[in-house]
Amino acid sequence: MKVSVIISYYKNEINLKLILKALENQSETDFEVIVSEDDCNKETFKLIKEFKKIYNFPIEHTNQEKDLGFRKNMMLNKSTKLAKGDLLVFIDGDCVPHKHFIKAYINNFEEDVMLKGRRVMLSEKLTSMLKKTFNLKLLGLFNVLFSKSKKKKIGIYSPFLNLSYNSDKKWLLGCNWGVSKKTIYKVNGFDEDYTRAAVGEDNDIEWRLKSIGIKGKSVKNKAIVYHLFHKEKYSKEGLFFNKEIFKNKKETKDYYCLNGLEKIS
Repeated sequence: MKVSVIISYYKNEINLKLILKALENQSETDFEVIVSEDDCNKETFKLIKEFKKIYNFPIEHTNQEKDLGFRKNMMLNKSTKLAKGDLLVFIDGDCVPHKHFIKAYINNFEEDVMLKGRRVMLSEKLTSMLKKTFNLKLLGLFNVLFSKSKKKKIGIYSPFLNLSYNSDKKWLLGCNWGVSKKTIYKVNGFDEDYTRAAVGEDNDIEWRLKSIGIKGKSVKNKAIVYHLFHKEKYSKEGLFFNKEIFKNKKETKDYYCLNGLEKIS
């Protein structure tokens, strides 16, 4: 099965290099990477050109034609259209994948099921060391457990034993989840009406997928990512704005969004 890993990226070259290095170290090698850039930055084109020379996996790049501000969902739709994989795996540009990350998604794949991963929240100190050294061994379980990182138990890799219960009750995190390309087209992809961070890229898409009968399946402790420390970027105003949009959409039952992969008047 071909996998498309879609990385939501915005102006952080070091983070992107760490993610790509971790992807180069994957136990499963049949995948492509799409750098989904929520920006219009000439420097990124130069970076991608260099990355294509370094890494063994295919790398594609999508970006805004003009910088319109936060347009993550628009870029995710562009990336979805570009993707060649049967399975789409979405991660954020501050999340470094475990070496069996892609293998876990392939092994747990089911048609018309959304796979929900989780993240270890790395400490500021461990994040700083990782960015300075690019030494992925720092993400070893022993090292993480004895750091000041949060949600450390998520870093326990358990490919066979299910450590998660009521998996469909756990909400979807936009920084680590996957679904078949065919399935995401059934709800017309991501809703581009959301132009602020949070809610639109996870709560909304999960609600719409569930509304058409798509079940959730946990890949906690299987498909692991390590979230690099940074200060919270969401604004309370933006979060409230998105929640109001989300509330209205649920009331009108817009499962198949009008402003998605296809634009419907």
